Amino acid sequence: MRGLVSLAWRNLWRNWRRTAIALVAIVLGLMLLLLMDGFIQGSDRAIFGNAVRLYGGNVMVHATGYRERASRLPLLPLEDPDAVIAAAEARPEVLHASRRLNSSGLVGGSGGKSQGVLIHGIEPEREAEYSIVAEGVTEGRFLLEGEGDAILIGRGLAERLEIGVGDRIELIARGRGEALHQRGVMVVGIFDLGMREAERGMVFVTLGEAQDLFRLRDGVSEVAITLDELGREQPTIDALQAALPGYEIDSWDSLRPEFKQLLETKAGFTGFIGFVVLLIACIGVLNMMLMSVFERTREMGILAALGMKGRQVMALFLIEGALVGVLGALIGCGLGWAVVSLLGRVGMGFGEIEGMGEITALMGSRIYPWLNPVGILGRGLAVTLIAMLASFYPAWTASRKQPAEVLHHV
Repeated sequence: MRGLVSLAWRNLWRNWRRTAIALVAIVLGLMLLLLMDGFIQGSDRAIFGNAVRLYGGNVMVHATGYRERASRLPLLPLEDPDAVIAAAEARPEVLHASRRLNSSGLVGGSGGKSQGVLIHGIEPEREAEYSIVAEGVTEGRFLLEGEGDAILIGRGLAERLEIGVGDRIELIARGRGEALHQRGVMVVGIFDLGMREAERGMVFVTLGEAQDLFRLRDGVSEVAITLDELGREQPTIDALQAALPGYEIDSWDSLRPEFKQLLETKAGFTGFIGFVVLLIACIGVLNMMLMSVFERTREMGILAALGMKGRQVMALFLIEGALVGVLGALIGCGLGWAVVSLLGRVGMGFGEIEGMGEITALMGSRIYPWLNPVGILGRGLAVTLIAMLASFYPAWTASRKQPAEVLHHV
């Protein structure tokens, strides 16, 4: 086998132009694929990272029974939110944990206009540093800790109700006893995320204001936990579930299945496009190996006459294809990683796509490509495998030629 590898390596460089063309095809294809992977993974990190910031955190802790009625945001108070906060903050990957009181309600503006909304009672000091809503305040200000008679609304809701900072609106909500409660509040700030539907559907008040509105003294329906890295939710959930057996603990994507479905759809589409790119790149390998068979017909006859068996001839051509694949994968992965790393530091501006929907708004105006090292290794192995498969037919053709026939080939 060692002799076959040495012979295959020498054969590659006997016609270096042909080998170089095949390598260029593989390297360019792999670089293009890694660049595409980098942009897709970078956009995923931006979209899902901002979704986490928008909806409160990576992990949510609720009282037992919440999961069944999650779509209706039931008012199920946590038994001991302080214990939940302490257990969460004891985890090294947790950046912060905050209490929330969430439920549905109705906002009424001037002229009899109204809009159904999700009312989020929050702790402003805990959430201001990480909240995308706090970051997106364009008029007025964010909520202040302990503040009453104040509400933060989105640009979409402000436009629909034709209200602005300083205007008073009516906030109507249903408490645990199904009784309706009404409260007049003043708009202290307007946030703009570029997502008009989301902006129309959510409002923020302080936790104390929400507790008064829902008649839940010191009640908290959720503890939202933010992690230092997206994708670490399940280990955190497992650890917290062991420490807090009387609670329901979920990741943000399980409570927001539409984002998980989007991620799976994008992964399937990316995989298909990646396969096509690799297939096109490896056509160069197939062409190179076929030309090598045709050009070296007499050589194969001599090798066969000297005692080389058909399976050895086949192995020789397969090894040549594998060597081209390995070399192309090493160069392509190295150059692709370098380009993506450079773009990951400076980012790529996409301001022209803003305003095209919730997903592009979450993505932001600038994408920072990112690659998972495991993904790079996987792409490199795929290139090597496809190069070997592209060499199979030429190798099989070469192994079937008879010595007497090929020695008379002109």
